[in-house]
Amino acid sequence: MAGTSAITIQQNIILDTVRGTDQGEWKVLILDGGSRKLVDGVVREDDILELNVTNIEQIEERRPLNKEMDAVYLLSPVPHILDCLMADLERRRYRRVFLIWTSLLPQDLQQRLDRSALAKQQIVYASVLNVDYYPRESHLITFRDPWSFPTLFHPACNHLIRQHMEDLAQKIVSVCVSLGEYPTIRYYSPQKPSHEASILCSHLARFVQTQLDQHAKYNTDFPPLSPRPRGLLLIADRTLDLFAPLLHEFTYQAMVHDLLPLTEGDKVYYKPAASQTEKVDKGKDTEIGEKDNIWIKYRHLHMKDLLDELVKDFNAFKAQNPQFAESKETATINSIKDMLAGLPRFQQGKEAYSLHLSMTQDAMNMFQERRLADLASVEQSLATGLDEDDKKPKNLADQVIRLLDDDAIQSPDRLRLIIQYLLYRDGLLPTDIQKLLAHARLPAQDSEVVYNLELLGAHINRAVKDTRPVAQYPFGKREGRAPAASESGLSRFEPALKVVLQDQCRGALDEHTFPFTKPHLDAAEGLMGQENLSQASLRSAKPTWARTRPSNLEPRQRIIVFMAGGATYSESRACYEVSQSLNKDVYLTTTHLLTPSLYLRQVGDLSVDRRSLDLPVDRPKPRAPDHLFEKEMPAPPTPTSSQKPQPLKQGMQQMGISDEAHPRLSNGNMQHHQPPLSGSSSSTGGRLTKDRDKESEKKKKHHFFSSRR
Repeated sequence: MAGTSAITIQQNIILDTVRGTDQGEWKVLILDGGSRKLVDGVVREDDILELNVTNIEQIEERRPLNKEMDAVYLLSPVPHILDCLMADLERRRYRRVFLIWTSLLPQDLQQRLDRSALAKQQIVYASVLNVDYYPRESHLITFRDPWSFPTLFHPACNHLIRQHMEDLAQKIVSVCVSLGEYPTIRYYSPQKPSHEASILCSHLARFVQTQLDQHAKYNTDFPPLSPRPRGLLLIADRTLDLFAPLLHEFTYQAMVHDLLPLTEGDKVYYKPAASQTEKVDKGKDTEIGEKDNIWIKYRHLHMKDLLDELVKDFNAFKAQNPQFAESKETATINSIKDMLAGLPRFQQGKEAYSLHLSMTQDAMNMFQERRLADLASVEQSLATGLDEDDKKPKNLADQVIRLLDDDAIQSPDRLRLIIQYLLYRDGLLPTDIQKLLAHARLPAQDSEVVYNLELLGAHINRAVKDTRPVAQYPFGKREGRAPAASESGLSRFEPALKVVLQDQCRGALDEHTFPFTKPHLDAAEGLMGQENLSQASLRSAKPTWARTRPSNLEPRQRIIVFMAGGATYSESRACYEVSQSLNKDVYLTTTHLLTPSLYLRQVGDLSVDRRSLDLPVDRPKPRAPDHLFEKEMPAPPTPTSSQKPQPLKQGMQQMGISDEAHPRLSNGNMQHHQPPLSGSSSSTGGRLTKDRDKESEKKKKHHFFSSRR
C-alpha cells in the first residue's frame, strides 16, 4: 500500500536519535523492559550496534561498572525506572549520560530529576521521543493494552477513567507527533445514548486537543512544514459498531485470527496442524508479520479467491527457479553452483508458500466443520438488515432457531448469533431471550455476556408494547444498492468505520454525530476544504484555493483513527481499502486488537468482581531491583596503554541540566548541556584526546567481538 509506514517512521526516530548522541564515540545503550519491547518491535539489534554501540543492556539487570564509557539511556517514564536511573547516577556507573525518554516524563518525576545534583553533573543530553506505541503493520498501530476495555466500560472502574484517558491521550499525541501531524479532531457522539460510557469520546478528544496544543506551544517547529494537507484525527470507541466484533469475516487475516489457534503476544505465531507438519519444518511455530510478503499481499483477500491465487503464485515461483525442478539431465558443475546459490532463497520461499497453503487449508476445514456458510448467510442479513437480494429479510427468527438447534454449530457461534439477533431486533422480551439461550444450550455464564452489552449501548430488553422499529442503523446500511458482481453473499456487511471514513472523505460526515473539538475553527475546514489546507498554512496567511479531490501525484492527507476499547481486523481492512480507493493515508490506532473470542470474554468480564480482572493498576507497583543499591566492589584496573590517562578536570565534570523544562520535547529536540569532552582545546584536553583515541582503537577491536553475543 502507498504511504509512509508507521513501522519505518518509528524505526527512523529511534535510530536517528541514537546516531545523534556523541557521534564518533563508543557508547552503551541502556533499555528497560518496556522500552526494549518498543525497540525490538521495529529495529534490528545489528542496526543499533552499527551506530558505535558496543552493547545493549537492560537497566533492571546486573551490569558492570564502565566509568570510561558513555551511556545512552532509552527509558520508559515510570517511577521504578527513574529509581533505576538514579541508582546508576549514584554509582557513576558510566562516564556521561545521554537520557532519552520514550514519552513525556510526569511532572513529579521530572521535578525529582531536576533537583538531583548527580543528574546535573552527569546528564549532558536530554530528549523525549514520543514513541510510546507499537506499530503492528504499516498503517495499524496498537497500544497493547487489553485492560483498557474493562477500565473504560466496567462499572467498578469509573474512578480510574480520568487517569486512563490522560494516558491514552498522551499515546495518541505521540502518534500524531511521530507522523508530524497537528490534526483537526472529530469524535464520536452517539445520538440518544442510553449508556453511561457515551461521553467517553468527547472527554478523550478534549484531553488530546489540550495536550496537542501544549506540545505545539512549547515546540515552535511543530508541526513541521509540509505540502501535505492538514491531517484529521477521528476518535471513536467500541460502541460505534457492536456487530463488527461478532460477525464471521472471510478475508484471510480476519478468518485465521478467528478460527485458527494463533499464538498472539508481542508477535503472532502459527503452528500447523499435525497433518501439515511435513510441509512447514516439523510443525514449529512460525511468525506471521510484516516480513512475510505473501501475508502482506493476501491478508485482505477473500478466502474464495485466496487458494487459487496462492497456487498460481507458487507455480510462478517454481518457474522462476527451474534449477530445482526434477530433471533427467546430468548435473554439471555450473548447474550445481546455480542451485546452491539460489537454495536459501528458494527454501525460504518454499516454506512461506507451504505455510500459507497450510493455514488456508486449515481455515477452510474449520469453515466446513462449523457450518459457517449457513451461519454467515443469516449473520449478514442480521447485520445489514437486508437479504442477498437487497430486500428486507423474512423468517429470520425461524432461521436463527434452526441454527441454534443444529449440533454442528459450536457454542461460541451460537452465542454470537443470539447477540446479533438481539442487536437486529434492538432488544427482545426477557422471556424470548431465555428461550433463545435454552435453545442454544449455553452455560449460565454466557447470559452475562448478553446482558452486559447494555453497558456498551445495546438495548437488551423490549417491552410488550414497545413500538420502536427494529434494525436502526446509524451506519453501515446500504439501501437501494445492488451487490457488486464480485461481492460474496457472505461478505455484504461493511464495518461502520468504513462508512464513517467514506463520508468524511466526501465531506458528508454528520457534524452532530462526529462534532469537532474546535467547531468555530475546524468545521469549515473539515467539511469543505480540508484537502487543500497544508501544514504550512497553519503558520502563514498564504491563501489556498479550492480544488477538486487531489490527484495521485499530490501528497495524501493523513487520517488517524483511534478506536478505544479495541478494533477488529475487519476495521483494519476497511482502513486500507479507504486509503486505496479515496487516495488517503488512513492509520488505524487502537488500544488492542479484538478477535471474536476475546471480545466475548471481555464483555462477559464486565459483570465480574473487579478484583478478579487483574488490572495493572491493582497489581503491586514495580520496584527497582535491590541489587542496584548494593555496594559493589570495583573491578581491578586493566592497563590499556603504557601511559594511563590523567583524571578529568573538575570543571569538565560539572555537566548541568537546564532548570527550565518544557512540558514536552519534540522528536530529536535534544538539549546539550556541555560540548563533547573531546572538543577541549587545552593542552591537557589534547593529551587526553590522544590517549583516549588509542584506547578507543583497542576498545573497537575488543567490543567488535565481545558485544555480539
